[in-house]
Amino acid sequence: MRDLLIATRNDGKMPEIAHALEGLPFTLKNINEVPGLAGFEPEESAATFEQNAIIKAKEYGERAGMLALADDSGIEVDALGGAPGVKSARYAPGTDADRNAKLLDAMKDVPDDKRGARFVSVIAIYDPATGKTRTCVASVFGRVTREPRGTRLFGYDPVFLYDEAGKTGGEMEVAEKHGYSHRGRALTKAREILLAEFTRS
Repeated sequence: MRDLLIATRNDGKMPEIAHALEGLPFTLKNINEVPGLAGFEPEESAATFEQNAIIKAKEYGERAGMLALADDSGIEVDALGGAPGVKSARYAPGTDADRNAKLLDAMKDVPDDKRGARFVSVIAIYDPATGKTRTCVASVFGRVTREPRGTRLFGYDPVFLYDEAGKTGGEMEVAEKHGYSHRGRALTKAREILLAEFTRS
């Protein structure tokens, strides 16, 4: 069974990724448990989600000498010209709640019918043994709420209302959210790629 490094330090992403990849013939490795990765953080300097995901998968994978999977994702808001986009995690200093507060403040005068947004996720898989890289992308549509909703406070979940679900991500548990979310859908594709192309080193 191959080791698979989950290349994120984001505690909110780990349960979603672990849930999506459950049952695969891989041993999932948390980067906080891998020698040589303590304190290492690649610079996400690219202009696209795909490029940033590849940077993370490659740099962590090379450093650990291990098959690696990385995610880069964010929210694109129509009324803000697609912002925060690739800068979602850096939209405001501080916590997820601080970033949500800034987004809601920026949207405070935007009418309900103009609050459309989408979540985007790109998954990159990199194998340092072969140099092979694969990516997959998914996006889902919704709208920005006027106040946070729900108890799951990860990322922009409390302020993004999924069109299909009629709920925010903050109002859904991991298993339910997996069926609707951008990351869940990208991970479903990644699961197929892992099985088809990366089970052997």
